[in-house]
Amino acid sequence: MEPIIGLAVGRGTGPELAEVFERVLGGIGRLHGREIAIRRSPRAYHSYFTLEPTGDTERLTRQDAQHYEGFCRELAGGGVTAVFRTAINAQSLYLVRERLWTVKVDAIGPLLLVRDQAQGFYTGSNAHADGVVERTMVFRRDLTEQVIDFALRAAERHWPGQGPARIVMAYKFHLLDGVFGRWVAEIAARRGVRITLCQPDTANRNLVEHGFGPRTLLIAGNEWADIMHVMLLDRFGRHRQENRCAENHYLHPEVAGLVEYQTVHGSADDLAGRDEVNPTATVRAAAAIAERHAGCPGAVGMVERVLESLRDNSIGTRDVGGRHGTSAVVDALLEALAVQPVAGP
Repeated sequence: MEPIIGLAVGRGTGPELAEVFERVLGGIGRLHGREIAIRRSPRAYHSYFTLEPTGDTERLTRQDAQHYEGFCRELAGGGVTAVFRTAINAQSLYLVRERLWTVKVDAIGPLLLVRDQAQGFYTGSNAHADGVVERTMVFRRDLTEQVIDFALRAAERHWPGQGPARIVMAYKFHLLDGVFGRWVAEIAARRGVRITLCQPDTANRNLVEHGFGPRTLLIAGNEWADIMHVMLLDRFGRHRQENRCAENHYLHPEVAGLVEYQTVHGSADDLAGRDEVNPTATVRAAAAIAERHAGCPGAVGMVERVLESLRDNSIGTRDVGGRHGTSAVVDALLEALAVQPVAGP
């Protein structure tokens, strides 16, 4: 049975990156003798910029969120384990994150970053009055426990046989009447682990003073992690966000097992239709999905070798100092992939 991969496309540069994803995933699949089917969402989801002129943001964001949530539920119900999503408007996205209990995972040098996207200020709902927007958000003990449990499992997979040397949680917990700290202490005691809960400013000070040390599991609320993600990439991974993909895991039991891959960068509406968007993050997402979800062993290493070769030959888009268009970079990548040795099963 051929593997099926989901694809959700936002506006801006979304259509161009969707084409990159389909070309690269198909190319890797053919090298491995695999036909990979793509199930594409029929809706083109809004970016922030396509919503701005409409004056109907609340209704359209909810429509996008409802549709994308339904698409994810449909994929998971059909046994699909991965979906690639280009950038869509954050307000819609975080409605889905809240409803499907989502965490983002990124391994950055000595860190394993687990971003809690299921609760906090990025989730919640708005109430409108004359000149006032009131936002209501929730923290839940059961969700906090699920996030910690997922993070511990992810750390054991990332550092097999060792696990994390330290566990740090960075949250604005001082605004929650001390309740959040008690939850974390009780959960840690039951799991037999030590968790250091700190304010974001303390996490930043520790980062500046001495870093976090090797094998650090960093669990963080989105209020801090969304801003710091790019900084952590720069400091520990020597990566730019334009080159990076990340994965989001759904914890809700009705969609558990479905993993969403995305580029770390946004929709780049100013580049739409110009064949200038950097395809590297999308290429890496396609390789990760091919290897982990479509039976193409060695795809990640193979693609990384080709990306390194392209860099050595100054083949890249303008944002990384190159002079090639998106399509030309992908053409060169696929041509180089075609002569790469393919790992056996």
